Order: sequence, then structure tokens, then C-alpha cells
Amino acid sequence: MRSTRADAPGRDRHAADTPPVRKRWSPDGDLPKWVQEEVSRVTAKGRIPATLELLQVAAKEFAAAKFGKALRDLEEAKELSPRTATIREMLGLSAYRLGRWEQALRELRTFRRLTGETTHMPVEMDVLRALDRPRDVEEVWKAFRRIGGEREVEREARVVFGAFLLDNGREREAWEITNPKRIGDKPHESELRVWFVAARAAARLGDLKTGRRLYEAIQASDAGFPGLDELDRATAGR
Repeated sequence: MRSTRADAPGRDRHAADTPPVRKRWSPDGDLPKWVQEEVSRVTAKGRIPATLELLQVAAKEFAAAKFGKALRDLEEAKELSPRTATIREMLGLSAYRLGRWEQALRELRTFRRLTGETTHMPVEMDVLRALDRPRDVEEVWKAFRRIGGEREVEREARVVFGAFLLDNGREREAWEITNPKRIGDKPHESELRVWFVAARAAARLGDLKTGRRLYEAIQASDAGFPGLDELDRATAGR
């Protein structure tokens, strides 16, 4: 699912630069068993039913892009169960979708502290990028490189940090971080997003041949990929 986040401060904002929201819960049907177990483990017994009900409603609202409603229900759920990591995660992602950057950062960092997971560190970096806090973007990138994460999350981190480098005129560094080395068949969406930033970096560096090759690879895989028209112009050499 691609991000539909609000516009943020900074240069060269592209939909393809911002990380898609990765959900660990199911928006349909009953909450996964592990979520129910999590809530039961960290919530006062008398508050468990109401917390689970609010979470279920919020998950469906989030899936329907009703982020304001989801946020309100999740804030109520947080009052009942502040140590449920899934609530803090969903709160952070809902706030991110609404452009409420400070709240998004606070909740996603709480989620990371509660779980030790790096899943949403690319979103953290994008929030810091929106808040124009370049030193903190660098620190989160360094922390992610040190801690690591799943392959798809690692790609999204490179996308966001590469775009941040382009924002700040650091094209060579952006290329070094996003250079795909090889262009394979049937790429994952996260690979296309890395290629997109790499193509922009190559074009900025004057390597239109490489930029064009990456553009054509993205187009061949997903003709509707966001930002392709602009990338076409940037790499066409005319």
C-alpha cells in the first residue's frame, strides 16, 4: 500500500520517496490472536474487552482511510491500555497519515521502545525529514544501520534517506546508498522505490544513461508508478 501522507516541508517531495505504511494487524474480521494476547497481557482485566473493541473498530477505520476516526478511537484505547504496543503503533501511523508529525514520532518511538522492532524506522526518518530535523534523520539512519531490519524495511530506509540526501544536494551519497548494482526481473515494489531514487540521483549527477535505464526498468514493471512522468523528463536528456 503506497503512502498518501500529507505534503511536508522540504524540497523534491515525491510519493515514491515516502515509505508505505506496513501493517502487522488484519483490518478485516477479528483481531489476530497475538494482538488479543498482547492486550490481555498488559491491560487491567476489567479494561480488556473495551480495549479490544476499540482496537477492532480502529483497524477497520484505518483500512478505510478514516484516519481521524481511527486516531480518536486509538487515543481512547491508549487511555485504557498505554502499554499495548499495537495501539501505540496504530496511533503513530494514523498520526503520520494525518500529517501530525510530532505525535507520529512520539508514538512510533514508543512502539519501538516497547517492542525493539525497527519496522517503522523509515517512517520515523520521513517524519523527521518533514519536521526539518536533518541531524535527527542522520541519527536514525545510523541507528538503523547498526540495528538492522528485514530486507523490505532496509530498502525503505534507503529510499527515505536517499531522498533526504537529494533534498540536501548530496547526490553522490544518495547514489551510493541506492545504487541497485543489478536490475532483476519481477522486482518487489520496494526495489522499484530504490531504483526511483537511484535514477533521480544518477540524473542529478549527469549520468543520464543510467538514469534512463532505471526509468525504463521501473516503467516496464509498473507503468503507474508515482513520479514516472517527472523522472521521464529528468532522464530524457532533452
